[in-house]
Amino acid sequence: MSNAMSVGASGRDLAVNTTARETATPSYQAYRILHVGFTVAPILAGLEKFFGVLTDWDKYLPNAVNNLVGGHGHALMLVVGLIEVVAGIGVALKPRIFSYVVAAWLGAIIINLLLIPGYFDIALRDFGLLLGALALGRLSAEYARR
Repeated sequence: MSNAMSVGASGRDLAVNTTARETATPSYQAYRILHVGFTVAPILAGLEKFFGVLTDWDKYLPNAVNNLVGGHGHALMLVVGLIEVVAGIGVALKPRIFSYVVAAWLGAIIINLLLIPGYFDIALRDFGLLLGALALGRLSAEYARR
């Protein structure tokens, strides 16, 4: 009889099995995909503002905003890049907070893009990203380490 009892799982084994079961759920996997995506994408987009390999980022700045900063639109875009890098690092470390920061940032980008004729399609894409950031925030309430 004592052999039958020792065959059962220990507390540690149960914890490992529970963790393995939780990480196999579609919602946890969605969380991990969004967590990695919203860590990497803002960091890469922010760094890209400094190197300009993919595009000339200054074209995404409306003339009104460029005039508002005294014609220093390029310098503003470098600040934007720095903010995006910090936001991506923030999502990596504290997704429960920074996913909402990224969502708000995307909202500001959408407003900016709506001020430039011809970029409404990119604004729509960024709205989809905003929804993804909000989904990460909600999933982080369940899965992010406390």
